[in-house]
Amino acid sequence: MTPALYLEDLSVGQRFASASLELDADSIREFAARYDPQPFHLDDEAARSTLFGGLAASGWHTASLTMRLLVDSDFKPVGGMVGAGIDELRWPRPTRPGDRLSVEIEVLEVTPSRSKPDRGMVRVQITTSNQARETVQSCIARIVIGRRPV
Repeated sequence: MTPALYLEDLSVGQRFASASLELDADSIREFAARYDPQPFHLDDEAARSTLFGGLAASGWHTASLTMRLLVDSDFKPVGGMVGAGIDELRWPRPTRPGDRLSVEIEVLEVTPSRSKPDRGMVRVQITTSNQARETVQSCIARIVIGRRPV
């Protein structure tokens, strides 16, 4: 079990990693049917004639899987993963059935709060890659993290 991380435990350039999970066509279609019902997420045949050239997961599905991998990774902020916003979110290539996704987290900034001495903000680059190490999602997120008690 990875111990909880306080703001003081983090430094710029530090990296963390996740395990991986595999995505299948049924889960792509199930997510799409519920949250993003577009033909290229629902139907193999219809998807072939789109810019995706085949079934592709919704970017929001990839984002949800990224969150799952992030929570299960070795990046364990004390008090949990409390997001304060996303500065940038990109999907440079589609996530496909059979892709095995994993996440890498890199600390970009560590900033103690000036108004709340019990916490601070960490900016992280979160990169989600497939089995070929191709980036399918990247984002820069801000995470609130507690400071070590005095």
